[in-house]
Amino acid sequence: MTIPKEVRETIKALNDAGFEAYAVGGCVRDFILGREPYDWDITTNAKPEEIGKLFKKSVYENEFGTVAINTESADPKLKIIEITTYRVEEKYTDKRHPDSVKFTKKLEDDLSRRDFTVNAMALEIQNSKFKIQNDNSKFKIVDPFGGQDDIKNKIIRTVGNPDERFNEDALRLMRAARFAVQLGFNIEEKTAEAIRKNSGDLVAISKERIRDEFSKIIMTERAKTGIEMLCDFDLLKHIMPELEEGWGVGQNKHHIYTIWEHNIRSLDWAATHGYKLENRVASLLHDVGKPRTKKGDGPDSTFYNHEVVGAKMAAKILERLKFPKKFIEKVVLLVRYHLFYYNVEEVTENSVRRLVRNVGPENMDDLLEVRIADRKGSGVPKAEPYKLRHLRAVIEKVSHDPISVKMLKINGDILMKELKIGPGHKIGYMLNILLDEVLDEPKKNTLEHLMARAGELNKRPTAELEKMYKIAQTKTREVAEEEFRSIKKKYYVS
Repeated sequence: MTIPKEVRETIKALNDAGFEAYAVGGCVRDFILGREPYDWDITTNAKPEEIGKLFKKSVYENEFGTVAINTESADPKLKIIEITTYRVEEKYTDKRHPDSVKFTKKLEDDLSRRDFTVNAMALEIQNSKFKIQNDNSKFKIVDPFGGQDDIKNKIIRTVGNPDERFNEDALRLMRAARFAVQLGFNIEEKTAEAIRKNSGDLVAISKERIRDEFSKIIMTERAKTGIEMLCDFDLLKHIMPELEEGWGVGQNKHHIYTIWEHNIRSLDWAATHGYKLENRVASLLHDVGKPRTKKGDGPDSTFYNHEVVGAKMAAKILERLKFPKKFIEKVVLLVRYHLFYYNVEEVTENSVRRLVRNVGPENMDDLLEVRIADRKGSGVPKAEPYKLRHLRAVIEKVSHDPISVKMLKINGDILMKELKIGPGHKIGYMLNILLDEVLDEPKKNTLEHLMARAGELNKRPTAELEKMYKIAQTKTREVAEEEFRSIKKKYYVS
């Protein structure tokens, strides 16, 4: 690892003006670990107004002594560097923000307010006053709280009293777990005890901040361990209590794991195979509806419609955590349709075509990823057996067939022109009725056939067309599922 030119030049400018300046926090931790820092922060005894005079392209719009300077670097991670004046913080009445901030002259005072020892170190570039060099031998680490030893021993430990640190900002309860899984560290015993003791304080934190920390945990390779930590520390019940409903709940003779174990094992596959965030969340939540739909016990228990219940639960969970609307819609879709059954000899192209219509061709790869995570979370040996590989080929084939109104060889303009009718609901009803027929028989997607059929439909009252349209919509949603349902019953799949 080398210290970036932009960081060295910024520190040199402060030193040349007579101020102390150090790289500080997570970037120092990552530098020691040989990891590329996400960003670089600098701390100094210069006051914000003094920093602003040194760096013309700077912004200071907060109460915490942090000035953002524009280095004009081509590297997005280095274009903006934050410089913060040494400070100490007063009480945290709301467990989120300090009641007040006071500037101090001592670096150690500033480091003492930080969360964990591995984040409470500063990097001094000793030659920065004289000449800009890229010589990493000429630096020293200021480490008053044993952060280097904790890095060596792979430990997450609070700076000072853990109760005080967590009472200052309750989000640190989750951050401890996040750093542990990101770095592959363990949480020191007293720190862990304090997390459990103060877990209820998480309710004081905004859902947006909780969402962001949760997402960071999910996006690590050790996401499964992260979820287990959140559960063990009594934090998960304040984030996603629905997941814990599966704890100790057995399944049927087709499953060797409890619902809880199955869900987090599915996440583990998704996390260790580079899935994107929405697919990881969908893998974690795909069976969240099972505990509420379980009927019976032992090897013959069932979970009928758990995908429907689970989709509704996933929507409420993600809405509560303030995830974006499009993200929620995507995860809900994947949870809702994850339980498709496919057997080469028994499932028709028609049902696959309707599945693609329901899910959308752009979401099929994601749906298959979630299905694979589901399989691996069940302990099966093969992630993608012949049946799923064959399904990919069928999906590719039917995706060229009309599965949306836009893919019909006819459109609203043609209907209005040829039938001499104006715009309105009737046009939409007819197009969707025609699509339903074409979904069953793609060969009917010709201008001649559709126009003749449209002429027949045009003779019917709008109210009757509306009823036919609603039936078509219901059929589009349910016909494939009905076929899958009958096969699942035959093979006892639930």
